[in-house]
Amino acid sequence: MAAVGRIAGVSQVTVSRALSDPSKVSPDTLRRIHDAIEVTGFVPNALAGALASRKSKLISALVPALTNIVYSSMLKSFSARLRSEGYEILLSETGFDPADEERVIATHLSRRPDAVLLTGIHHSAHARKMLLGAEIPVVEVWDITDTPIDLCVGFSHAATARAVAEYAVERGYMKAGTISAGDERAHRRKTAFVDRFEELTGSSVAQYDHGSLASLGQGRKGLAHLLDNYDLRNGLIFCSSDLLAQGVLIEAHARGLTVPDDIAVIGFGDQEAAAELEPSLTSVRVDRTTLGLTAAEAVLARLEGKDAPPRSTDIGFEIITRDSA
Repeated sequence: MAAVGRIAGVSQVTVSRALSDPSKVSPDTLRRIHDAIEVTGFVPNALAGALASRKSKLISALVPALTNIVYSSMLKSFSARLRSEGYEILLSETGFDPADEERVIATHLSRRPDAVLLTGIHHSAHARKMLLGAEIPVVEVWDITDTPIDLCVGFSHAATARAVAEYAVERGYMKAGTISAGDERAHRRKTAFVDRFEELTGSSVAQYDHGSLASLGQGRKGLAHLLDNYDLRNGLIFCSSDLLAQGVLIEAHARGLTVPDDIAVIGFGDQEAAAELEPSLTSVRVDRTTLGLTAAEAVLARLEGKDAPPRSTDIGFEIITRDSA
């Protein structure tokens, strides 16, 4: 608030008055204060005066989808570690639209959390400005970058997909298709797989992008589209999630195809059901428990003034070979 007052040329008291009751300041002063807020990324404190210590003991955790086990299992270990140190988690769903995420970030920052967990590394410019202006620990997860807002714990989506392409070619698959959800990270994996597979084989990869959230139905539609339009017999399908891959298995069975003899399938995420499917699903595993714990330890190190954690931590991945490929 002090920075806002300096830029606007008014006292902190005037800034506080303008935020609590705009009618008490002149239109020109209000405009200058709003301009200063835009420049600094300052988020008004919804809990002003409530905590003399200015520590809320709240950690904001923002994920795209609360029902996705990929995120919920990661949050379980993240939350457990922080709760053991007396913190509680303030959880919200952002969806995949950066504008929606920005609104959620602003709402959370107004509650003055002690730290924020974000999913992914791509955020709006104003969201980044708000987070930097908050001057609290921020950990971005489920992705990796050399230039995080503050801290980053995750893995390379492109590297996972290139490894899947190499895995497929090593096992003799010379034809491939992809079925991908609409989010940016799924698109990155698809692109990396296509580029590497085509580089290794010289054959084009058939692609089905449904542009929405993953579902069993979209997996079925994706395989139906690929089989109806391309010759993929004895080929391999790489799906951007295990949920889509399960839909592919259902559609293959409905069409009388045998997996992996007629067509092979690889998922992403290695959800618990993957090993129990028939046939069991080959998938890319990211250790979600380790990811959540590592993110929690990084946040705690920042909060407690311990030795600075690495800005970026790559926890890696593993292709789990099962019957489907």
